[in-house]
Amino acid sequence: KATGTLLYNAAARLKDPKHLSFLVGYIARREILTDLQLSAALEYVRSHPLEPLDASDFERACGVGVCITPEQIEEAVEAVVSEHRAELLAERYHFNMGLLMGEARSRLRWADGKTIKNEVDLQVGAVHLLGPKTEADLEKKPKTAKARPALVEKQKAAVVENGEVVTETQSLLEQLRGEALKFHKPGENYKTEGYVVTPNTMALLKQHLAITGGQVRTRFPPEPNGILHIGHAKAINFNFGYAKANGGVCFLRYDDTNPEKEEEKYFTAIREMVEWLGYQPYAVTHASDYFDQLYTWALELIRRGQAYVCHQKVEEIKGHNPPPSPWRDRPVEESLLLFEDMRKGKFGEGEATLRMKLVMEDGKMDPVAYRVKFTPHHRTGDKWCIYPTYDYTHCLCDSIEHITHSLCTKEFQARRSSYFWLCNALDVYCPVQWEYGRLNLLYTVVSKRKIIQLVEKGAVRDWDDPRLFTLTALRRRGFPPEAINNFCARVGVTVAQATMEPHLLEACAREVLNEQAPRAMAVLEPLKVTITNFPALKAPEVLVPNFPADESRGFHKVPFQSTVYIEETDFREEVEKGYKRLAPGQPVGLRHAGYVIAVQNIIKDASGCVIELEVTCTKSDVAEKPKAFIHWVSEPLTCEVRLYERLFLHKNPEDSSEVPGGFLSDLNPDSLRIVRNALVDSSVLSARPFDKFQFERLGYFSVDPDSEDGKMVFNRTVTLKEDPGKA
Repeated sequence: KATGTLLYNAAARLKDPKHLSFLVGYIARREILTDLQLSAALEYVRSHPLEPLDASDFERACGVGVCITPEQIEEAVEAVVSEHRAELLAERYHFNMGLLMGEARSRLRWADGKTIKNEVDLQVGAVHLLGPKTEADLEKKPKTAKARPALVEKQKAAVVENGEVVTETQSLLEQLRGEALKFHKPGENYKTEGYVVTPNTMALLKQHLAITGGQVRTRFPPEPNGILHIGHAKAINFNFGYAKANGGVCFLRYDDTNPEKEEEKYFTAIREMVEWLGYQPYAVTHASDYFDQLYTWALELIRRGQAYVCHQKVEEIKGHNPPPSPWRDRPVEESLLLFEDMRKGKFGEGEATLRMKLVMEDGKMDPVAYRVKFTPHHRTGDKWCIYPTYDYTHCLCDSIEHITHSLCTKEFQARRSSYFWLCNALDVYCPVQWEYGRLNLLYTVVSKRKIIQLVEKGAVRDWDDPRLFTLTALRRRGFPPEAINNFCARVGVTVAQATMEPHLLEACAREVLNEQAPRAMAVLEPLKVTITNFPALKAPEVLVPNFPADESRGFHKVPFQSTVYIEETDFREEVEKGYKRLAPGQPVGLRHAGYVIAVQNIIKDASGCVIELEVTCTKSDVAEKPKAFIHWVSEPLTCEVRLYERLFLHKNPEDSSEVPGGFLSDLNPDSLRIVRNALVDSSVLSARPFDKFQFERLGYFSVDPDSEDGKMVFNRTVTLKEDPGKA
């Protein structure tokens, strides 16, 4: 059984048949016996892709014939335990035993890991050093408090466990530098598992290194047919961040191969969002830049017998078990003539395609390389009526731009074999495709088609409606780019798909905005308060710190007159248990003003609603300390404030088992509340769209682009604290 497992792993991880037969011989003769030896053997084979393998050198590299005795293991573990004896006695069973096993393994590379573990347990445990476990040993080790890192220097990275985030102090760049240990070095593509080596591979890699100088090159290749969303933020951070972390460059390449859906506004918005997140592309390119070269290569693929013109309809070749094409074996000359006819517009849309001769990992057979589309292209006009597909374009554009690491989401793993196949079929430089997990968010939809439905129904205003999780919407709502990058860092560089709660993104926003957003005061539901003994003939101005925790960051002036406005909810006619704000017989302080006010008279309208309070004031330094201080405004600006909640009621609005009526039936009727006559202190008067403030006691707010002279509009980004009901 063990030999069978090794054979299976070798076949799955090594695609070169010549070297595979060499390796199988060692496994079958039981000269390679462990996974450790197999990994070393695979590493050796990948490092020597073309030359005949030196058997004796190979055997030394993977421990063939090396025999580790029980006595050697006992001695190695004894030496390691002796080195850590003092720490073991101090920490007992809370000590990290993996450290001992790792050090023992480093002394005896080919020793069996299970045998080492058993020996460590024996020497440390009940038989020797520590004896049986006590009650104290069984208690969980207390977590040591770590100093919170500076926000600018560190971002909290995390492992996602059961939808929650376990934080560590590791920046995204540090994570991506760590990924470099797993990824191949530029020019060593052949060491990657599954990479196909041809007789020309090494010469092509040599040319590649001469062009790039060994520099890491990545690319971010969005389709310009929609707006980027929160999932794209991870892709941007991964591609641009990996290049930056490893001294490389990243291209922004528009995958503009579908002229029916592409619009100029999407090109502009995509670049804006990349730069908003803090990244500058090394170059901005388009798949259409390479249409001539891609067409030339398509002709070459036909000449090599690796592609053919097919007339099956789209519906015939959909799915995983379509019937084989009856035109698969048509003569090369015939396919060349027909492909030229496709280019000249002699076939209607859907009447002919160019297909490649290969079977992909997911069983899909002969993917389409070119199709007919009589739609003018935004850059090439009417020059072409045939356009290449993603399966054909992606790897060849990577090859042209000498990308070293083609980073894409997990769903493209099924296309990895076609990626390698096509480059090798044309004898061009072949980059390496690496996959990572998608980032998804609950309580939202991000598909272009569904957002268009939301817009058409009037559920949202446009792609940048602040209730959506497109990047333009998040910017409009007031999320700082640093918060989005920090969120991506917390999710981490995972291979598994991560589905996160929105409150985790909101927590990242609070951290950044607490450091960036100056304070102001605003009242959403105003109640007029008249100070009957106002002390000054001329209204004074109050100095309010922009950041109360750090007054060195400046102050702003706020008018203070005999008429002020407070929140309706900060006054009650009767004092209830636990209530600390303004009430008859219960004064409160006015934040930053240096005065305490006490109710003298309550004025009501005909229906009995309180419309005004008359109060007296006393300087704070002589008044009894009040139970609470409240915010207020005087001579305020009248503004519109938009308060947002989740757009959908359920976590997975697209899941028919959770929302049988479809996502459009799951809209939250309270996702937007507009306060049209909120009062905000005049310190915000000069603010411009996207400027951010903390309205004291209310939350973080951002100036909306709808703002006009005389009427500012604010969007609430997040509340000051997380709502426990949303966690």
